[in-house]
Amino acid sequence: MDTSIMLSIFVFLASACVIVPLMRVIGLGSVVGYLLAGILIGPSVLGLIKEPETILHISEFGVVMMLFLIGLELQPREIWQMRGKLIGMGGMQVGISLALIAVVCFALGFSLANSVVIGMAFSLSSTAVALQVMQDRKILDTTPGQSAFSVLLFQDVIVIAMIASLPFIASITGIEAHSVAHGDEGHGHGGMTSPTGIWLGFAIVGVFAGMIIAGRLVLNRIFRLIARGGVRETFTAMALSLVVGASLLMGWLGLSAALGAFIAGVVLADSDYRHQLERDIEPFKALFLGLFFMSVGMSIQFDVLAANPILIVGGVFGLMLLKFSILFTIGQVFKLAKSARTLFAIVICQAGEFGFVLFGFARVEDLLNETLITQCYAIIALSMALTPFALIIHDRLIAPRFAAPEKTGTPPENQKNKVLILGFGRVGQVVSRLLQTQDVSMTLIDHDGDHIEFVRQFGNRVFYGDGSDVDLLRTAGAEEADVIVIAFDDEESTTLAARRIKKFFPNARVVARARNRTHVFDLMEAGVDMVERETVRGALSMGRQVLEFLDVSSVRARSLSDRFLSIDEKMIEDAYEDRNDLEKRIARVEENRVLLKETLNAHADDDSTEAQATNAQ
Repeated sequence: MDTSIMLSIFVFLASACVIVPLMRVIGLGSVVGYLLAGILIGPSVLGLIKEPETILHISEFGVVMMLFLIGLELQPREIWQMRGKLIGMGGMQVGISLALIAVVCFALGFSLANSVVIGMAFSLSSTAVALQVMQDRKILDTTPGQSAFSVLLFQDVIVIAMIASLPFIASITGIEAHSVAHGDEGHGHGGMTSPTGIWLGFAIVGVFAGMIIAGRLVLNRIFRLIARGGVRETFTAMALSLVVGASLLMGWLGLSAALGAFIAGVVLADSDYRHQLERDIEPFKALFLGLFFMSVGMSIQFDVLAANPILIVGGVFGLMLLKFSILFTIGQVFKLAKSARTLFAIVICQAGEFGFVLFGFARVEDLLNETLITQCYAIIALSMALTPFALIIHDRLIAPRFAAPEKTGTPPENQKNKVLILGFGRVGQVVSRLLQTQDVSMTLIDHDGDHIEFVRQFGNRVFYGDGSDVDLLRTAGAEEADVIVIAFDDEESTTLAARRIKKFFPNARVVARARNRTHVFDLMEAGVDMVERETVRGALSMGRQVLEFLDVSSVRARSLSDRFLSIDEKMIEDAYEDRNDLEKRIARVEENRVLLKETLNAHADDDSTEAQATNAQ
């Protein structure tokens, strides 16, 4: 292998390993770390990497993978529910931003063609930066997160129309068109001729229909065969092939590769293999996305900035302020709360990676000269780099103004009680009511101040605090407690608390609430003494009632549900050994289903005899 390639790979990995963790510790986040690493190793500073544009094109695959993973998390009905924001917010943002930016550029003396192209490019935001910071902050499922995502998805679609319009803009301004929409930089991939005219419409319909049909009818069977084969790397290869294949199909149609990956993800959102796909793709996504941010940092040309500081810096801040104002107003039109629309506006007020693409096509059409394109590149890259810092300013200066005073409560004290209940919601309250009937003294802790005030009206004394905090637990008497009940409704908090309690208070027995089987495995690994799945007994009670409605005797129905629970818990213990091997778990499912049915029906005669005896009494 060429040593220069090996050296470049080493430079990328080493700089990321040093700078990114440092930036996270400081509190600036991973995106800033990658951008700073790119700046340092790029041609403007140390010059360790000479051609950032080449790296940028390769690393954009990270954005494609990220859209695929987001698609896996969304059901088609959720996309339909977003249609108002998708078309309304997205359409308004792109249309108003394009118009105002073009007007400003024209007023500053740029030609009409220059102004329109710059307006189109700068109206687009960075999918990579926005989604990464939203995922880091876990706000993608919130109102500002969903609003921002809707706008970004609309931009991924409309950018195709923008690119297709460039030859038309060139022709009406007297510039000879080069047909970028179907030329060397257009739709063709790997020597394939892209469809045009009416055939393009048929091709788009055929490709999308084929993706849906394949996702629903074909891919699950392929995944099942791969899983039975037991070769882990084959599943990973299949997952990557899906992303690459969807991207190539969209490229052939002249559509965004990221859009194709997103649609492929949505199609597979109902698949039984969704979680395995996520686990296989995630490492590649993280690697390529980090490379993408580093290449953006490398593309910042400080000599251009030094030569035109007022133009570049003014352009960056002017663009971000203008887009922020537009987005903030759109949020107001769609009745977002002030705090939500502020965050929504900051997250996507930058220019984005599609701007690089659009200016590249504009170069082919001779719509912009090389100097202007270089300056626009600098504005895009700097606006992307400044977004994490804008969010830090939001967190420290703006968000506190909107935050309601947090209601807390009395901190815990050591009451020498033998039982601690962490989390006083639905589960914790039922546990405490049962223990109260036997005069068991308990210390109750919850982290929600509003909830504490509410339950206090009913005579419950609940202390305020984080139940996973070791010092707080020690203050509450965890060292003297016989039993600690973890009744949080959050998986991560429950697992964290369990691990810390077993480590620092090993004499206490731990009873924990689990959300699902995977969470059970995590808690078993943490050493919890007793794990209770929060819905299983209620579901079995409902199933038992259904059997009785179907004329199964109550004795038989109760016996079936009791044996089912016993066998199922034994199966969980057996499956614990294979918890990290999805293929083995899948292979075990059919065996367990047959075993469960045979075992339950083997006792049918005993249940019938017991039922007759009960009726005779």
